Amino acid sequence: MRLWLVRHAPVLLPPGQCYGALDVPADPQATRQCALDLSRLLPQGARVSTSPLQRCEQLAQFLQGLRPDLILRTDARLREMDFGSWEGRRWDAIAQGEFDAWTADFAGHAVGGHGETVRAVMARVGDAFDAVAGPADAVWITHAGIIRATQLIAHGIRQVSRADQWPLDGLACGQWRTLELSLNNSPFQRSTPAVNR
Repeated sequence: MRLWLVRHAPVLLPPGQCYGALDVPADPQATRQCALDLSRLLPQGARVSTSPLQRCEQLAQFLQGLRPDLILRTDARLREMDFGSWEGRRWDAIAQGEFDAWTADFAGHAVGGHGETVRAVMARVGDAFDAVAGPADAVWITHAGIIRATQLIAHGIRQVSRADQWPLDGLACGQWRTLELSLNNSPFQRSTPAVNR
């Protein structure tokens, strides 16, 4: 089976802003285009799970409108990481000391003072990954951080203790990649490149 990892379309915020848990909308035109492109590729009966944040739900709804055969559900485990007090701030306005505190305890530090830890994100994404089973393809409409966590988990990495272990290769907004999985989600077999439009 394949697990499709789809990142939402670009959001309607200025560039350079942290918006992990903020529930901001995506660009409607880019969302429609992404849904159209994806609808042509997904197999019949694929199971679609979406983050509850509206930028992902928009894409899921457009996609289901084009492909009523797709089974759609919302899964809170696919929401983006909560960056606490960093939410809504420009990345370049966050003090270096705040980043240093996170990287000193990458797995266990509550980002932004009261946000999530990487350990918590990996646990919830791992739980969602373990629940993906069956012969039909699964589609996750989600976020960059969740896609990176999923790639680690698919490689058998459930814990990340250092910042340099976190994948840097992400997907641009409106792109996707697939992971080929055995029926029990293990072992990781291969990843196809992101689709670029």
